[in-house]
Amino acid sequence: MRDLLKNRPVVAWALYDWANSAFATTVMAGFFPVFFQKFWSTDVTATETTSRLGYGSAIAGAVIAILAPILGAIADRGGTRKKFMFAWTLLGVAATGALYFTAKGEWVAALTLFVLATIGFNGGIVFNDSLLLDIAKPQELDRVSALGYSLGYLGGGLLFLLNVIMVSKPALFGLADSAQAVRWSFVSVAVWWLLFTIPVMRRVQEQQRGPHLGIFAAIGVGFRELKNTIAHVRQYRTIVMFLLAYWFYIDGVNTIIKMAVNYGTALGLDTNKLLIALLVTQFVGFPAALLFGWLGDRIGARRGILIGLIVYAGITVYAYFLDSESEFFALAITVGLVQGGVQSLSRSLFGRLVPEGKSAEFFGFYNMMGKFATVLGPLLIAIVAALTRNERASIISLVLLFVVGGLLLWRVRLAPRAA
Repeated sequence: MRDLLKNRPVVAWALYDWANSAFATTVMAGFFPVFFQKFWSTDVTATETTSRLGYGSAIAGAVIAILAPILGAIADRGGTRKKFMFAWTLLGVAATGALYFTAKGEWVAALTLFVLATIGFNGGIVFNDSLLLDIAKPQELDRVSALGYSLGYLGGGLLFLLNVIMVSKPALFGLADSAQAVRWSFVSVAVWWLLFTIPVMRRVQEQQRGPHLGIFAAIGVGFRELKNTIAHVRQYRTIVMFLLAYWFYIDGVNTIIKMAVNYGTALGLDTNKLLIALLVTQFVGFPAALLFGWLGDRIGARRGILIGLIVYAGITVYAYFLDSESEFFALAITVGLVQGGVQSLSRSLFGRLVPEGKSAEFFGFYNMMGKFATVLGPLLIAIVAALTRNERASIISLVLLFVVGGLLLWRVRLAPRAA
């Protein structure tokens, strides 16, 4: 790992995970859902507020899922992946900072800004992921990807910790109340996100694959190549099989991330306890992601992912019997141990499968699958809950996603190094 830390482009690239994780932690997972309900969407019931937030999240996911492969194909031919990444980042930063100025009750404005910020967040990830192949040698992919995720957990966790203290003790920061502290937290995320994007823009040199094209020529070539890729998808059977496996198991991962807070609420935990549990997951995820990078380097990325999926299956079984705060925190710690590892090794393994000159386009497909992977888990939970009228049975049904995803991943034909 020391050699990677001495590599300035690698560290600069990894710092983008450090930068944007502040949005994922403080805004998406932490404050926005609660503040939206208690400050902006106060004119309707909690159920209707949840519906509004759900529709907004779905719109953001659909937009980026549709655009990602298209923009990726264009960027690959225009040599503009960094420019695209920075443009999406600026959109996310501006929308996040603007939440500070959104007055109480203005739920439409707040939700619109959240949707724009989420689109910017996910759009930036597409192009930063594609730059992985420009700064890492094939034998370094697992460790470099893990470094990014680990710094993401650490950076997002540190700012979130500060934000939690701000909200808990606003007077300590010269703020009037918790509501003002939350609004300033959004500003802090915007500043943090923009500040730590600067290193990747300065230090990472984008490798040009093929002739450089102007923006309009790149658009034409990008669309033609995307159409050609889709038309000849049979040539990429290994990639298709991996993406199908990824769709199943990452849906399970995403569902657990989203359902953990709801599950904790059902156990009677208050908001502060849930925030602490989220912090625990972040700080455990920092060293765990690094460990998985080392593990993937030693035994292969696929085996490392499969180990993580086995643990996830165990987590869902454990959640079935969960009935105390101490057990909930044990669950949070375990999730932190494997969440970043499964994500980072999936990214590095996919990087090995990407054809030459199509990194942004194929990482666009990869991230598209990640965005669409928020359907099966919630749907499975809803169906099982309706049939059994048992919340615990609905949670344990997620084992199916990890089993199917793991079996499909095992069938992916890989070079010995990646297996």
